[in-house]
This record gives sequence, structure tokens and C-alpha cells, in this order.
Amino acid sequence: MTEPRKEGTGQPAGRRRWLRWLRDIGLLVLAFVVIQWWQSRDLVEGPAPPLVGHLLDGSPYQLAAEQRPVLVHFWATWCPICRLEQDSIASIAADWPAITIATTSGSAEELSDYLREDGLTMPVLLDEHGEIARRWGVQGVPATFIVDGDNIIRHAGMGYATEIGLRLRLWLTRLLHEGGPA
Repeated sequence: MTEPRKEGTGQPAGRRRWLRWLRDIGLLVLAFVVIQWWQSRDLVEGPAPPLVGHLLDGSPYQLAAEQRPVLVHFWATWCPICRLEQDSIASIAADWPAITIATTSGSAEELSDYLREDGLTMPVLLDEHGEIARRWGVQGVPATFIVDGDNIIRHAGMGYATEIGLRLRLWLTRLLHEGGPA
């Protein structure tokens, strides 16, 4: 038995429906990519700006050249999207060099309480007034950068990022710009 054909198209009705769905999914993906690009347009590129400050425990921090790529992640306690991805960022920070920058999120004590309540262990640089974020072109959070061993930004993105997507970017940066597998 053959599938009914839609008048005037010569194609089976079911196939036509699948083509419309594929078109719609393609348009959604395109819209997502364009929105990501638009949101990320002001993020710095090229050489990484200075990243200097104090971690929550008061110890000094400075982004230095690493043998592996470094994940630099800007976030805030008041950001619902940041909350969605915070476990992924903490997981990546356990396996890769990473620094997270809590911008406009309160004092070191407030941030320490927040991390403790959520069971998060990741390095956090305090950016109480958003000065570091401004130097990096970050106008909203979350924003994520991948910096290679020569302190060159190889990826800059704003908005939600998946753990697998960030791990893939780190691995590719290592492979393409550092000369070896992670």
C-alpha cells in the first residue's frame, strides 16, 4: 500500500511533513547561532586582557600561561542561566585549568556561603564591581572564554553552554593550538 500523496506536490504527505519539520528545526538552529553570535560580538578576542585579582580565600590570582587551555568563566549568583550550568563548570574545573569570575555578586563571604550551600568547589575570582568583566567585554553573564597556552583567546561565547560543548572546545584548542591531545 502506498502513502497518500498531497495534491499538486507529487510527494507523499508524510515525507512532506518531515521536510517541513527539518526546515523548521534548521531555522531554529540558525536563529540560535545568530543570537549567540550577536550576544558575543563585544567580547574581547585575540590576546587575553590581564586577569588579576583575589580568590575568595584572599590569595592573589593572575592568569598565567598554562600547558593546557584555560577555561575563563564569568557568572553571577543572581543569574538563572548561570545556576543551570554551574555544576558543569565545576565539573570541568576539576579536570582542566579553570578560573571562574563572580561578577557583581556580593562580598567574598556571601560568595563563599553561596558556593557552600550549592556544594560547589571551583576557583572563584571576586569581581564585586564588574571591573574585570568590563575589561573582557562582558556585558552579561554567563560568558565563557577559552585561552590557549600563549594567552590567546580561542573561543568567546555568551549564554548557556553545555559541558560537552565546552570540553570539546578545550580539547580542540589543545589539539589545534598546543600540539597534542588532552
